[in-house]
Amino acid sequence: MDTRKYADHFTGVLAELGYSHCFLLPGGATMHLVDAARQQMITVPFVHEVSAAIATEYFNEISEAGRAYSLVTAGPGITNAMTGIAGAYLESRDLLIVGGQVKSADLKAEGMRQRGIQEIDGVALVTPITKGAVRIESPLADDEVVALVSLGLTDRRGPIFFEFCLDAQGAPVQHTEPKTEGFNAGPSSGMVSNAHSAAERIAAELRSAQRPLVLIGGGVSHHVASQLSDALASMNIPLMTTWNGFDRIPDSHPLFAGRPNTWGQRSANILLSQADLVVALGTRLGIQQTGFNWQEWTKARVVHVDVDPQELNKAHPQVDVSLQADADTVLELLAAQVFSPPASWFAHCTGVRAQLPLIDPANAHGAGFLSPYELVDQLSKAMAVGDILIPASSGSGQFVPMEVFRSKPGQRVITNKGLASMGYGLAAAIGAALAAPSRRTVLVEGDGSFSQNIQELGTVAVHQLNLKVVLLDNDGYASIRTTQRNYFGGAYVGCDTATGLGFPDWTQLAQAFGIPVITLDANGLESSAAQALLDAPGPAILIAKVDPEQTYFPKVASQVAPDGSMISNAISNMSPPLDDDTAKRVAHLEVGS
Repeated sequence: MDTRKYADHFTGVLAELGYSHCFLLPGGATMHLVDAARQQMITVPFVHEVSAAIATEYFNEISEAGRAYSLVTAGPGITNAMTGIAGAYLESRDLLIVGGQVKSADLKAEGMRQRGIQEIDGVALVTPITKGAVRIESPLADDEVVALVSLGLTDRRGPIFFEFCLDAQGAPVQHTEPKTEGFNAGPSSGMVSNAHSAAERIAAELRSAQRPLVLIGGGVSHHVASQLSDALASMNIPLMTTWNGFDRIPDSHPLFAGRPNTWGQRSANILLSQADLVVALGTRLGIQQTGFNWQEWTKARVVHVDVDPQELNKAHPQVDVSLQADADTVLELLAAQVFSPPASWFAHCTGVRAQLPLIDPANAHGAGFLSPYELVDQLSKAMAVGDILIPASSGSGQFVPMEVFRSKPGQRVITNKGLASMGYGLAAAIGAALAAPSRRTVLVEGDGSFSQNIQELGTVAVHQLNLKVVLLDNDGYASIRTTQRNYFGGAYVGCDTATGLGFPDWTQLAQAFGIPVITLDANGLESSAAQALLDAPGPAILIAKVDPEQTYFPKVASQVAPDGSMISNAISNMSPPLDDDTAKRVAHLEVGS
């Protein structure tokens, strides 16, 4: 009988399912899987497992040909990858993790802490943050593998985890062709079927509304939104996007009306409060989106479309109509129709956006420093159609681009705010750059967050990725510093070099990896040196000196109540308050009021 190792057959099944890349950190507990990946996949080694997992998530968000999976060893390989698993779970993204495990004979008995070397129960650890997790102690049938991989790619996506005992990897199996019947990488038939009745209900709501808005989230795929761009322009309904839906509607789209959020655009938050109908499509409407004062998120009638019934029924914010359906199909059906809300409503939306600049004039910084808002504005002008922007996953490196960056058709903009973990940016940008090597990837990241994964500059350098890093050097953790200043009277701890943090000389660090680097002058990204570096092939780091006391407005203010609880304003009531004249102009409604 012609036999092969099960690791070879399993990897062949993944290849048949469309996986082309393996992001890995080799280990003894995955030796057979590593050898199989070497022969059947494009293998990309990382210095740390957390980076491999994060890069895998972002690769799969960008790639139009092939998918990646992460391969990590037992014990610390799995625990290191868990941050990436958690991030993909919260953002409902595709992430397949294959982990090692000791031989099945060495697995601990119930009640024991450990028996095998580096043994830890990976399935128990990741089950709460995956859609499916299984330990393989002996070879699985192909249909079991296909079913579990499909689960991660169907409806609300999420991570899938295979934990492989070492003897199962090396077990001999009959050499047969992989069987992948039944594989599904899209919406279930039920969610597609539901979409038709959902679209009919929404269309009726839109026809009766005077001030409608459609809020598009990450549950609408970039591919579908791009294909529908012209059709959406004929709907005559103002379109907004969540942060995860950022690149679904470019800022240049004729119906684009902004990005509302706790750290969103003031104009979009105000318009949201003035609407009489909000159709939230493919977004879970989490607290980051609605604000902590979710009771005052909007006074509009809300129609919420999502694939997850738990999100539809969580009771915050208040929703009038909940529809469980595939968001892509709903949008396709709505885009085929034309609606006729009063023209004055869209004129009002345009006017409000014109009255409220994206860069709030209240922001200030000291002499000799660059404004992160102006830098992102310059970046909007410098980036071309087809470029990829990766904002950081927390802090000013994230919310400043989310507020200020003006996207163009064909650009991708991806972040991970659910976990809001520092250290995501570089690994995420590596994944994006590997997925689209012919395109330019630009990362905006703060120095504190960048420090947490700087080892992966080696991965950038060895692959000579076309990746540009705009590094906001503000001597630490700006968000933490702001919190300690605003709520604790400037009693700083653990937020900058003066309170114990240590950072490298960024120029010397870049040079150590052989990566071109400059410190931006007063012209920022508009200097000839910066433009030349942005346009040159390969990696580069552009250091921007940002005032540690830089202000970040507008924002939703909160106050500490006498009992220690926090009281937050509605997201439409951002600080600093508008002057009376501007407030009156943006509040003036000619439609249905």
